[in-house]
Amino acid sequence: MLEQVHFAVQYLAMAGKSFLKPRADDSHTNLAFNATTQAFETWPLDGNGLKLTFDVPKLQLKWSTGAILDLVEKNHAQVTKWVTESSPQTGIDKPYVFDLHYELPFLWNAELKFEQPDPAKLKRLVQLRILANNVLDTFLKKEKLESAIRIWPHHFDTGAFVVLADGSEKSIGMGMAIPDSLVNDHYFYLSAYHGHEGIDTSNFSALAHGEWKNDGFKGAILPTSEVTTLEAVQFLQEALGAYLD
Repeated sequence: MLEQVHFAVQYLAMAGKSFLKPRADDSHTNLAFNATTQAFETWPLDGNGLKLTFDVPKLQLKWSTGAILDLVEKNHAQVTKWVTESSPQTGIDKPYVFDLHYELPFLWNAELKFEQPDPAKLKRLVQLRILANNVLDTFLKKEKLESAIRIWPHHFDTGAFVVLADGSEKSIGMGMAIPDSLVNDHYFYLSAYHGHEGIDTSNFSALAHGEWKNDGFKGAILPTSEVTTLEAVQFLQEALGAYLD
């Protein structure tokens, strides 16, 4: 089910790639999660605020101008055909091209049709994205840090990134990741870097919430199971503090 949702947002990412001016950091392909509409959404694709969105509970692609596609029982070719044919009706004059320039962490059968998932599981995914938005927003404000909160379509994490202004030349990445080889659950993370090198955590003190990792991924992690917003914010604050000491 998570793979279906992960693949569905690629149609949004490729809208960003097709219709927006490229950015060196590839951020033109990243997404936001709108807690009110319970949908992933692109950046504005024109001067009028046009967006392509993915409504999670309804499993629908939607143009903000009104056109809707139910994904259930549609395969990849049918979905790309709809986006290709509907985009000119929104006023976009560039062609839509679905051309992933990164590998997803799973293989997607282009002939596979989207299925209707368990509504309870979709609801949980929505709750997790809202939790991630709230935790990161609260943490950034408490620490007086500035960053956009975005979903990167490759790894499908909700993340933020800041370069510290303390002269240390450290950068901090934080967010909520989907289950992977590190944790079999959605989890919050925070890590620090000098350039592109992760900072060693082997001598850091144990965390009140979560734990440190230092093999491959170097940073702090906290599974989302039964975690509260307050606990997750405290986890990020404590992890950040270890890098600042």
